[in-house]
Amino acid sequence: MKQKLLERFLKYISIDTQSDASSTTTPSTAKQFDLANILVQELQELGLTDAHVDDKCYVMATLPANTDKDIPVIGFLAHVDTAPDLPGKLDNPQIIEKYDGKDVLLNAEKNLYLKVKDFPELEKYVGQTLITTQGNTLLGADDKAGIAEIMTAIEYLVKNPEIKHGTIKIAFTPDEEIGRGVDHFNVEKFGAQYAYTLDGDAVGVLEYENFNAAFAKVKVQGRNVHPGYAKYKMINSMILGSEFNDMLPVFERPEFTEHYEGFFHLIKFDGTVEESTLQYIIRDHDKKKFERRKEQIQEVADFINKKYGQGTITIEMRDQYYNMREKVEPVYHIVEIAEQAMKDLGIKPTIKPIRGGTDGSRLSYMGLPCPNIFAGGHNFHGKYEFLPLESMEKATAVILKIINLYYEKA
Repeated sequence: MKQKLLERFLKYISIDTQSDASSTTTPSTAKQFDLANILVQELQELGLTDAHVDDKCYVMATLPANTDKDIPVIGFLAHVDTAPDLPGKLDNPQIIEKYDGKDVLLNAEKNLYLKVKDFPELEKYVGQTLITTQGNTLLGADDKAGIAEIMTAIEYLVKNPEIKHGTIKIAFTPDEEIGRGVDHFNVEKFGAQYAYTLDGDAVGVLEYENFNAAFAKVKVQGRNVHPGYAKYKMINSMILGSEFNDMLPVFERPEFTEHYEGFFHLIKFDGTVEESTLQYIIRDHDKKKFERRKEQIQEVADFINKKYGQGTITIEMRDQYYNMREKVEPVYHIVEIAEQAMKDLGIKPTIKPIRGGTDGSRLSYMGLPCPNIFAGGHNFHGKYEFLPLESMEKATAVILKIINLYYEKA
C-alpha cells in the first residue's frame, strides 16, 4: 500500500491544478480538469462505472455495497486544487528515506533549509520517509495527499471483495483553496448521508468545528492635492487606512491568537493618496463573538466617517461560511466512529477546532454533515510543506476502518 500511495501522490502533484481567486469561472482554472479527468479514468478502471466529471469540475463516483445490511451511505471527499500562494506543479520532490532527524536542505542555491528548530514536529518522523519540496513550489499535499489516500482505499476494497461494506460515495472538488469548493456541489446527486473530508494535517487530527468566516472590503476615499499646496487640503487615504487598521484590536490578529481565539486579518492593502482599499478576513468560532467582530468593523468606519466626513470609509462585507459544529453535533456518532477508527488502529485522536474552513463546513450547512480527517501533511501553502509517507498510510487505514465500523454497527 505504501508504494501505491507514493506512486499516486507523485503522479498527482506533477499536475498543475492551482486555483485563481481573481477568476470568475468555475472551476477558476481550466487546468484543474487535467487532474479531474485522470481521476475519473482511474476510478472507471477500478470498476466504478458511474465515475464522471461535470462541467464545473466535480468528480463523483460510487462504490456499490457488497452486502444486504442496511448501512448508511457515506462519502469521502478531497479537493483537486492547490493554493494560489505558490506554483503547485512539482515534478521532482525530494524523497528522504529513513529521515535522520536533522535539518533538510531544500535548495542549495538559495541556502534554504527545513530546520528542526523552526519546525520541531520533524522530530516525530525520524526513521520515516519524508516527501519535501525543492524550495520553489508548494508540495501539493494539501490536498493531493487526501486524494491519493481515498483512491488507494477504494482500490483496496475493490481488490479485496471479501471485505464487506455499504455504498461508498467519492467526490473530488475544485477551488477549495479560494473558498468556492462547493459553490455548485449537488448534495442530492452525491447521495451520501454522511461524509468525511480528507484535508487535515498531522496524524490523529479529527475536526468537526471551524471558524465562522466573513470577508470585508474597506474603501477609503482621500483627496489628492499637489504636495506643495496641500496644507489643510490633502487627505491621504493611505494614512486614513492605517488609522482604520490601528483602531482594530492589535492582539486579535492571527499572529497573536490560537485555539478558539478569533481574529481580524488584514490580507491586502492597496492605495494611493486619492483612494485605498483594505481587505480583511474576519474569523471566530463563537457565533456571537463573530457577529460582534463584524459590528466592530462597522463601528470603526462610523467613527472615521464622523471624524473626516461621511463617505470617507465605505464597507462591503459578506459572510463566507459558518461553524459546522452546529450541524455535526446532532449526528455526533459520525465523529465518534472516526475517533474509534483511529483508536482501533493505535492512533491517538486529536480532536481540535479548525483554524480555518473546509469544504466540509459548507457541506454540513447544505445537508451533508462532514467532519474533517487528517491527510498527514505539514506547513501547507508554502515551500516548507512536507509529508511523511507513513502518515498517508495511516490515513488510508483510517478510511478503511471507518467503512468497516459502519458495517459492523449496522
